[in-house]
Amino acid sequence: MSKLDRLDIKQLRVFQALIREENASKAAHQLGLTQQAVSEHLKKLRDVFDDRLFVRKTNGFVPTPFAKELSLGVDKLLIDFKLLLAPNIFSPEKTSGTFVISATDYAQQIVLPALIAKLRKQAPKLKLIVRDFEIDKLHELMVSGKVNLAIACPEHIPDSYPMAKLFEEHHVCVASASSTISQTISQTAPTLAEIACYPTIIASPSRPNFKGSIDDWFSQFGLKRNIVVSAPCFSIVPMYLETTDSIAFLPSRAIKGLDIVTIPLEQSPDSFDVIAAWHPRYNDDPLQKWIISLLEVE
Repeated sequence: MSKLDRLDIKQLRVFQALIREENASKAAHQLGLTQQAVSEHLKKLRDVFDDRLFVRKTNGFVPTPFAKELSLGVDKLLIDFKLLLAPNIFSPEKTSGTFVISATDYAQQIVLPALIAKLRKQAPKLKLIVRDFEIDKLHELMVSGKVNLAIACPEHIPDSYPMAKLFEEHHVCVASASSTISQTISQTAPTLAEIACYPTIIASPSRPNFKGSIDDWFSQFGLKRNIVVSAPCFSIVPMYLETTDSIAFLPSRAIKGLDIVTIPLEQSPDSFDVIAAWHPRYNDDPLQKWIISLLEVE
């Protein structure tokens, strides 16, 4: 009997679940199987591919290098089978399952509310997981299928991934309306050097440090900012501004409706793109294509 004859779709689904969950119990629960059945399928897979595929750890499994590479082909095969059996017309209202979006703090504020509203209305059976954007783990998460869509800036996405530009954004300098800084600038516009000297709050969601996204722009003018607070997300910065005599540079769309004052600048930081990206394996997936079509693109 050939290796192909010993392989079936159920085994591939077990393999896919183990890659994503790295835990036999969780994989069994996801597939509606017993843990013993998962173990039996894994034993057959190891025999077919002549590889351990998964190595035990304290609370689950770790895929071998071969298994990680194999997962790309398995995902594509299962998507192709799904397309083969699916109706010719994709019906959002009938689609089910779970879709995982990894988004920056900014994207969670600005992009996702409208998208989630559309998905809940048009695909009520579809469940969504929104997780924080993890630069260092993104490729691994998308390769393993643990993330279906990422919304961030292009420089945080692997070059080989398909992308869709959503819109262009820029930073604005802001302070609390009640701060002494706001009162001062109402009389005289500050120079860029003065801006650099003001106590500054930054958002550093990916790595907790004192390096902000526009430090390189300031360095072009020979200036270094006086960063005094590093916050884990953009959304909390306006609250910190309310209690400190400080400034911050925030994306323009993130400050709408807030009681903060925009500080005019001699020159403005470069604009940046906000994009959606996905793994190439999902290029032809009907659900993926439909969700991307719902994103507001300018």
